[in-house]
Amino acid sequence: MEFFDLLLIFTAALVAGALNAIAGGGSFFSFPALLVAGVPPIVANATNALALWPGTLASIGAYRRELSGQRRDIWLFSGLSLIGGLLGAILLLYTDEQRFTAMIPYLLLFATLVFTFSPQITQLARRTVGDGNGQRWLVIAMYLAIAIYGGFFGAGLGILTLAALALLGHDNIHRMNALKTLQAALVNGIAVATFVATGLIAWLPALIMTLGAIAGGYGGAAIARRFDARRVRLVVVVISIGLTVWFFIRSA
Repeated sequence: MEFFDLLLIFTAALVAGALNAIAGGGSFFSFPALLVAGVPPIVANATNALALWPGTLASIGAYRRELSGQRRDIWLFSGLSLIGGLLGAILLLYTDEQRFTAMIPYLLLFATLVFTFSPQITQLARRTVGDGNGQRWLVIAMYLAIAIYGGFFGAGLGILTLAALALLGHDNIHRMNALKTLQAALVNGIAVATFVATGLIAWLPALIMTLGAIAGGYGGAAIARRFDARRVRLVVVVISIGLTVWFFIRSA
């Protein structure tokens, strides 16, 4: 890998770490950067998951207070996260490289739509909250599918998790974010463990990106209060749309 490629993925991870600390959407930068650097798509997906995982893991400590009192949901969702994340990772392992490459524009499109309309998705979920065990089992099945998606690709996982929590009647955004962060760490953690065990990680890019993501996450957290998150989200949306269109053109 050339010096320019290493510089590219480090810079992309730096931006991704900062964005995840401010508004989310970091994978829209880090995953395409790996592809541009010449990393095969499936390996790039696994390497990206590993590189961004420590930042998610580190965020759990900041949510210790918000996680207290949520033991029931922690146990429920954590089990689903581990099962779904493992199934998604295994599904990726058995996906043909050419087929996954063809799926990339659609995966990015899905993630872009989820990220762009995340406020509407959460509001819709809250408006459709129902009572009874039937509603709870529906949300459990829905979240298992979300966790499988997270283990397979992952972009937009946090937003989909918030929507599932809203369906269960959660309305405290800080407690929801705490539970969402814990579940993202579990989904990505079991997926990353699977990727490492099966030799799917490109270790040099992973190391470079991990350093960039940690530096970006630290800096992003430090300056988050100085930026309007809505404006940052708008920039991410515009760039993600551009990348999605580019991948569709590239695959044509």
